[in-house]
Amino acid sequence: MVDASISGYSSSSRDLKPTVLPNSFGAATYTNRGSVKVSRRGVFNSGYNSSRLGFRGTEDLGGGLAASFWLEAPITADDGATGISTFARRSTVSLSGGFGELRIGRDYTPTFWNDTVFDPFGTSGVGANLIFTANGYNAETYSAKDTGGFGGNQNYARASNSIGYFLPPNLGGFYGQVMYAFHENDKYSNGGFTPKDSSTSKSRAGRYIGGRFGYANGPLDVAVAYGSSTVADQYYAGTTDYVKTFNLGASYDFGPVKLFGELSRAKNSRDYAITPIIGARPDVDLNGYLLGVTVPVGAGLIRASYSAVKYDYNQPFNPFGLNNRDPKANKLALGYVHNLSKRTALYATIARVSNKNGASLTVGGPGFYQASENVFKPKTSTGYDFGIRHAF
Repeated sequence: MVDASISGYSSSSRDLKPTVLPNSFGAATYTNRGSVKVSRRGVFNSGYNSSRLGFRGTEDLGGGLAASFWLEAPITADDGATGISTFARRSTVSLSGGFGELRIGRDYTPTFWNDTVFDPFGTSGVGANLIFTANGYNAETYSAKDTGGFGGNQNYARASNSIGYFLPPNLGGFYGQVMYAFHENDKYSNGGFTPKDSSTSKSRAGRYIGGRFGYANGPLDVAVAYGSSTVADQYYAGTTDYVKTFNLGASYDFGPVKLFGELSRAKNSRDYAITPIIGARPDVDLNGYLLGVTVPVGAGLIRASYSAVKYDYNQPFNPFGLNNRDPKANKLALGYVHNLSKRTALYATIARVSNKNGASLTVGGPGFYQASENVFKPKTSTGYDFGIRHAF
């Protein structure tokens, strides 16, 4: 799959404080500094489908048993800089039969499937839903992309070192999978010999366990998923951090129109070996939802979605209302795909994100302008993709 687009992004920040003129009340004067927009234009990658090159095969072992492999590498079609240097998208070997499939290696997590399957834009390009975007951002800064994702979750989309089991396909429409990913950290017995260096005192960080179960029959597809990822732990501090994700997604194809929907909740929590009387870190919640639609039009497909997320810091109740309001954002995306053949398509997508209360999610491209004195607040992010996708 090769996908390249001409894309543009812009992120606007505003000074929300009013201008205060010289006065006799002793109020400090202030001049509103307006807004700052950061934009970028160019040729980019994977606006409709992820560019990739893969190899897969199956050997019939007889008696209904089969062995298979799947190696898939990401490609950056805009500059060719990324090629077959890593199979980071997927690298698995499987054994399957009447019992289902046992799969070992690096693969999508069960909880990510609902985010991408029930998104009309398939979590690609500027139209990707905000649930996907927010789970890829740092939960504390909301700004620059964090490779660890929400709460430091490196197992959001894919998990390495995993063992997965998939139900067989002949269950009358019911399907499901479970996954366990090893953390592969050293464990010391007894624990007192664990090195005190914070970088080596982790014994569980990186572990993932989750599952997804659904039902697909005719026009209906519905699935629920849950996953727990251990994102950090410190032996001597007696703390373990988790990101626990629950989501429910569904789609229904009426023929002239197909509807999509998803509810999602991710919680970043800290467990203590001995809970402190004061000073315990509260949980951080990320709640989101998606409503989407696709409409076939001849050789084309219209796509549209509305998604929203809200961060909850679980601050204690303040009767004076001095707590900061929880950051939140919403996104509207609209696109059209025109299929020139079964393997080649032209596409166009536009999208806009509106941020409130300090959230700073974008459609992609540059982040928001940040002033050292915290004058400008992230507001809107807009973007477009015009591209071509070819499968071979």
